Amino acid sequence: MNNDIERVIYSAAAIQKRESELAQQLSDEYRDKKPLIVSVLTGAVLFTVDLFDKMDIYAQLDFIDVSSYGGGTQSSGHVKLLHDLKHDIKGRNVLVVEDIVDTGRTLKFLIDLLKDRDAKSIKVCSMLDKPEGRVVDVKADYVGFNVPNEFLVGYGLDYKGFYRNLPYVGVLKPSVYAE
Repeated sequence: MNNDIERVIYSAAAIQKRESELAQQLSDEYRDKKPLIVSVLTGAVLFTVDLFDKMDIYAQLDFIDVSSYGGGTQSSGHVKLLHDLKHDIKGRNVLVVEDIVDTGRTLKFLIDLLKDRDAKSIKVCSMLDKPEGRVVDVKADYVGFNVPNEFLVGYGLDYKGFYRNLPYVGVLKPSVYAE
């Protein structure tokens, strides 16, 4: 897998350091609020677990799965809900944890869905933000790193379900997906 990577954007050490900083910030923000942490499957799982582990607060964890990619390298533009939350969020402080905000379509879909369910507050923490890819006016409240408009894999990010287990975030060589 490592041979398929053009270059590493963020090392495992850089990711862990930034997660610690975000976890402290989120712990301060959500102290005594008992938030529901909503991890967006599947890409955000690694980030969510590591972040959650570093947070020193009472919090619950839930998962939601939405997709707009279908295994390719570009968003289809249509967001589908594949797996819903188990918790009722009415009146809850909700923190959505994303792997990457790219076009913004998925995040807008999620925020609108959660607003319709009467969450007390909705904030978003994304490991990565790709502002150049944005087609919808939406942004995360907390961001680990801003990234270039390139196809990234690793640390939860995938191509056709692979590369999620790389401990870093890197640029996938175009020759890999130019099939």
